[in-house]
Amino acid sequence: MNFDIDQKVHSLLETEELLREDTQIVLGEEACERIVKCREYLDNRMKRQKEPIYGITTGFGSLCNVSVGEDQLSRLQKNLVMSHACSLGDPVPVRIVRLMLAFKIKSLAYGNSGVRLETVRRLVDFFNNGVYPMVYQQGSLGASGDLAPLANMCLPLIGLGEVNYKGKIYPAGEINALFGWEPLTLASKEGLALLNGTQFMLAYAIWNLHEAKRLSSMADKIAALSLDAYDGRIEPFTPGVHAVRPHYGQMETAQNMREYLSGSRIVSRPKEHVQDPYSFRCIPQVHGATKDALEYIETVFITEMNSATDNPTILPDEDMIVSAGNFHGQPLAINLDFLSIAVAELGSISERRTYQLISGKRGLPSFLVAKPGLNSGFMIPQYAAASLVSQNKQLCTPASVDTIDSSQGQEDHVSMGANAATKCYRILENVEKILAIELMNAAQALEFRRPLETSPVLEKFVKDYRETVPFIEEDQVMYPHINRSVEFLRKQKV
Repeated sequence: MNFDIDQKVHSLLETEELLREDTQIVLGEEACERIVKCREYLDNRMKRQKEPIYGITTGFGSLCNVSVGEDQLSRLQKNLVMSHACSLGDPVPVRIVRLMLAFKIKSLAYGNSGVRLETVRRLVDFFNNGVYPMVYQQGSLGASGDLAPLANMCLPLIGLGEVNYKGKIYPAGEINALFGWEPLTLASKEGLALLNGTQFMLAYAIWNLHEAKRLSSMADKIAALSLDAYDGRIEPFTPGVHAVRPHYGQMETAQNMREYLSGSRIVSRPKEHVQDPYSFRCIPQVHGATKDALEYIETVFITEMNSATDNPTILPDEDMIVSAGNFHGQPLAINLDFLSIAVAELGSISERRTYQLISGKRGLPSFLVAKPGLNSGFMIPQYAAASLVSQNKQLCTPASVDTIDSSQGQEDHVSMGANAATKCYRILENVEKILAIELMNAAQALEFRRPLETSPVLEKFVKDYRETVPFIEEDQVMYPHINRSVEFLRKQKV
């Protein structure tokens, strides 16, 4: 499958192609023309301009007033990449590095960065041949771009650093030789164009949003199963209730709940209880608010994908080279924090439903085992979910309100968007586990309603689940079942 890097992306759905291993990036003719035009403009401008141009004929950051001689411009760019390659910590997952490469290529292809065509083509070669530079999760302040991780990503262009190729780590020079790629000698501006930009944050943002939408969808289905297992009421999902408070996500969630529960013998039988706890009754309002947040966040992330985010910005048609701030990650940082909060709430309300299911109410045995006391049953899976929910609350402390001086005060306000991105990634992993624990409890509780059946859709869901996770009659080691429950969710199509 080919992905034309020149196409404007309109929705998150279109980015799924970049996650496929068989996708090849195509650098179209128009993109090539823009790149060449911008580079030629920069070369000509440098010949006729005597005044220094930031990052092109000067140092970087607070060294912006230090001029660099023409004979040292290439060394300046190489030094920049080497000295800035300071990302630390755990390796960035390959799927995120893959997106980083794609988004860096797309940003450079707008023809506002001044890089040479051969440099962009080498990045395309990396992507298309599955050569993924080793990048690490820590070290970016999210302004001046993602300097440290992008520097690590670009080291292999000059024959340095390491790459992941077919699941193994190699020195970049070894893989370059395998493909017959000579290390690039960077021209003026190129190192800065490669390192400035928001592609680390953006790659995480797009992946996180994909995951958030998947988990949002699964949360509705699991919640419907929990509600029926708890012998909950269907009335809170009545269309008229939501028509008088017509938030789109709320209405969509209520409709999903009605569809999942359609045909259930449990939900349709008379109830002794007048109302359900909030964690059941308010599913449309809570899940729906998350859905609405995801829709807004998508517009911000997609705008960023269709943008040039390095510095200085080169405007050939206007005969301008402007040192500005498109590398600043604040739009992503704020919305990654927003995304973290929105997804964490799915986990928070999920854990509350799990708590209700094990509480010995509505005819269900305490901790969902036939002989509680002798057996602890599902007591501690709820503890584990509660621990994850609490950790998510801590991780949801917004990164975007933080800042710290850097580069001797020249870079005096930063977004911390990279920290927002990696925190959000961890929150999503936690929410997936929380939902998997709820599913374990809901499927277990449903068996105590037999011979009554839930809806055909949910019965099929539970039947498939039982091929992976069994009904628990007496105490067992639980963590393998939790892990298998997570794997089951990961394989579900939404």
